[in-house]
This record gives sequence, C-alpha cells and structure tokens, in this order.
Amino acid sequence: MRPVVISCLGLLVSMLKADGFKMCPRRCSCYDSSHFVDCKGRSLTLIPGDVPHGTWMLDFRHNNLSELPSGSFGGLWSMRIALLAHNRVQRIHSGAFDPLPFLEQLDLDQNHIRHLPGDFSDNLQHLVDLRLSNNRIEYLHYSSMKYLENLEKLDLSGNKIVSMETGVFKGLYKLRHLFLKNNQLHVIEIGFFFMLQSLEALHLENNNITTIEGEAFASLRSLSLLCLNGNHLNHIKFKTFLNIQTQGTHLLLAGNHWLCDCDLQRVFGKILSVRHLHVDDYDNISCSAPGQLTGYLLVAVDSQLCIAETATVLVITGTVLVTVIAAVVMAERNRKKTANKSWNDNEGPLDSQEK
Repeated sequence: MRPVVISCLGLLVSMLKADGFKMCPRRCSCYDSSHFVDCKGRSLTLIPGDVPHGTWMLDFRHNNLSELPSGSFGGLWSMRIALLAHNRVQRIHSGAFDPLPFLEQLDLDQNHIRHLPGDFSDNLQHLVDLRLSNNRIEYLHYSSMKYLENLEKLDLSGNKIVSMETGVFKGLYKLRHLFLKNNQLHVIEIGFFFMLQSLEALHLENNNITTIEGEAFASLRSLSLLCLNGNHLNHIKFKTFLNIQTQGTHLLLAGNHWLCDCDLQRVFGKILSVRHLHVDDYDNISCSAPGQLTGYLLVAVDSQLCIAETATVLVITGTVLVTVIAAVVMAERNRKKTANKSWNDNEGPLDSQEK
C-alpha cells in the first residue's frame, strides 16, 4: 500500500511541475493558483527562473534588480502585468521583453534607466500602460517607441529629458495621456507630437520651456488638457493655441516668467475670446518683468498694459515733436541772423562811398 501512495505522490508532483501553475518561487508568494506571483520587497537581484509559466501578474517592486538581461522573462508568455518599480535597473538589454507578447502594463518607475534600447518596443504591441517616471532618461528615440501601437498611457515624468527625436511618438495612434512633466525640455518643436490624434492630456509642466514653435500642437485633434505651467515662457503666440482644433481645451499657464506688456495682453485677450480655449489658471498668472510689475497678477494690470504703452508712445512722440519744432525754430532764427549779417556786410561799402 505504501509504495502505491509514494508512487501517486510522485506522479502528482511531476504533474504540478509539468503544468507550472502550482509551483511558486521559494522567496515569493503565489495566489490565485499562481496566476499572481508576489515577490515584492524580498531583496532579490534576479527574477527567479522558476516563476510559473501561467503567471498573469508579477509584482517585483522594491527589490535590487540592476539590469534586465535577455531571457529574464523566459517562458512567461501569459503575463499581462509586470511591476518592476523601485529597483535599481540601469540597463535594459536588447530583447529583454521579447518573451512577453501579451503584456498590457509595464511599471518601471523609480529606477536608474538612462536610455531605452532601440528594440524596446519590438514585442510590446499589446502594451496599454507604460510607466517610466523618475528614471534618468535624457533623450527619446523613435526606434524605442515605434511599435507601441496600442499604448494609451505613457508616463515619462521626472526624468532628465532635454530633447526628443522628431516624430518620436508618431506610431502611438491610441495614446490618450502623455506625461512629460518635471523634465528639462527647452524647446517644443514641430513634430514632437505628430500623429497623436487621440491624445487627450499632455503634461509639460515644470520643464525649462522657453520656446514653443507655432505648429507644435497643430496635429492634436482630441486634446482637452494642456499643462504648460511652471516653465520659463515669457511670451507666447496666439497662433500656437489657435492651431489646437478641439471642442474644448483647458490650458494651465501660470508659474512662467511672463513679460507683462501690451503684446502679452493682446495675446491673452485673444485666447480668452476663443470659445474652445479655457485658461483655467488665468487668475494666478503673475508678471516676472518689467521690474515695476514683478509679482503683480496679470489680471490686475492687463487692462492698463496697452494704456501705459500708448501713453509712453505719446510721450516719446511728443518729445520728438517738440525737439523737431525747437530745431526748426532755431534753424529759422539762425537763418535770419545769417541773412541780416549778410545784408549789413553788403551795405557797409556803400555807406563809405556816400560819405
């Protein structure tokens, strides 16, 4: 009887090993018949090689991963969610995510990633949510993003991005939310957001933006929120926002280095008069220059900016006019003096002859 029991147990263990659903890595916890594998906060430096093949979600946050080599996820073709935030990943090797063709959510927040490999997106066509915030990425290449055709949310906040390749997101047809806040962008170029016709929210707050090219937002047909607050803008062009052809777009523009003059007042006046544009924080926009207006709210002085400028022009014009008139008068006086002198000089010899 005992040999039969031992034989049955052996067969059961073999079956469990074979289907891969009931086994669990030694330092992890498994739930829901091993569809959810929890390895969070276990000080692991490698993804265990014995993660069940049927795993649907892997929580590997708060560990000590330093890189993601090719083959890290071998055999995990069923995985839909990979949570890898709060590790120390510096490098993602080419093909690291190739075994995950059905992955829908990838969280790589709070790592040390400096760049994405050129084939990063090659096998991530089903990805819907990609989180890469608070890393050290400095530049974005089109090749790293081009196959993310089903992506709806991309979070690149808190990196060191200074610039991006033109058309870097053009393959992301379904992207709805793009987070680029807390980076180091200086110029928003034409082509950065090319073909993002599904984009609803664009977060560019807290960068170093000084310039926005006129057609930079022209292709955004669904944009309902544009955050540009906390940058280094001092002037904007009305055409920049008029090119956003949506039913309604909410703008956040406070916290910039606005030069409060008549031109700025005219631009904001036009923006506020456009039915589909809404400056939600207009009451909080303050002046950084000129010096006498520093710290003043634009809404408190906007009606006076053009009046002040007109008065200045009138004063200057009046001063110039007075100067011109004075010069004409002086010239006329000098002319008369010269004429009189010439007349007197001509009369002198005649007087002498008469005597």
